Amino acid sequence: MLIKRKSIEAEANHRTGPKAASAKKSPRKPKFAPVTLSELDGVRFLHFGTEWVQGAMRLRKPDSIELEYAQQMMMWMLFNTTPEHVVQLGLGTGALTKFCYRQFEEARVTTIELNPSVISICESMFKLPMNDERLQVREMDAMDFVMDESNHDTIDALQVDLYDATAKGPVLDTPEFYQACAACLKEDGMLTVNLFGDHPSYAKNLKALRFAFAEVLCLPEVHDGNVVAIAFKHRQKLDFPALYERADEIKTQTKLPAKSWVNGLKTACDPE
Repeated sequence: MLIKRKSIEAEANHRTGPKAASAKKSPRKPKFAPVTLSELDGVRFLHFGTEWVQGAMRLRKPDSIELEYAQQMMMWMLFNTTPEHVVQLGLGTGALTKFCYRQFEEARVTTIELNPSVISICESMFKLPMNDERLQVREMDAMDFVMDESNHDTIDALQVDLYDATAKGPVLDTPEFYQACAACLKEDGMLTVNLFGDHPSYAKNLKALRFAFAEVLCLPEVHDGNVVAIAFKHRQKLDFPALYERADEIKTQTKLPAKSWVNGLKTACDPE
């Protein structure tokens, strides 16, 4: 069932109308839905006060990526084997942050999360490492990060997973947001984003992505409507034999089902 009301976060963080003027008199104080946990069959889940899952961690494999859509967010690995800077917008359970930090030992990993409670719960319950010279988890607004010109042309892979308590569509979804994301990428940089395919936000996000990027390809829907897209700054001529070879390497190194990513890209390029 679709939740038609605005979320607590959306109401507080995107305030408009006559009351907005008075709100500008003092710094914004975001309000967040409660951070809650559940466990089932050896997997710990993160929620924002609803039944919607915001992330997961298998207790016996804390550095693995448990959810299939989150695994698909790593499909940029098919094109770049040695990233220098990976950025995650939206911490969730820290699955992607931890994986990138462990997998790419020479890379810097930056994660942007607005909710301080999410950062705290990831440190205490999801085995998120502490910040160091390679890892920086920063409490700030993702829009502020991508609009900061000092971050432009600095990122090899940008992973976007920005959902609030309703979990029905990304919180940031405008052409201006995706343009700023594109500006943050190096010339051969890529963006992956988690969309909600079974909702009106899907078409809106695709339109905004295609406004900002030269090419956008979507993998088939997984879970309860999750669709992961990859966006490139330039049109791509995909070499599928080479991608399947690279997928085998990824599977050997990480156990991630990379061949299915290539199958999905192939279908996206030739839907017939």
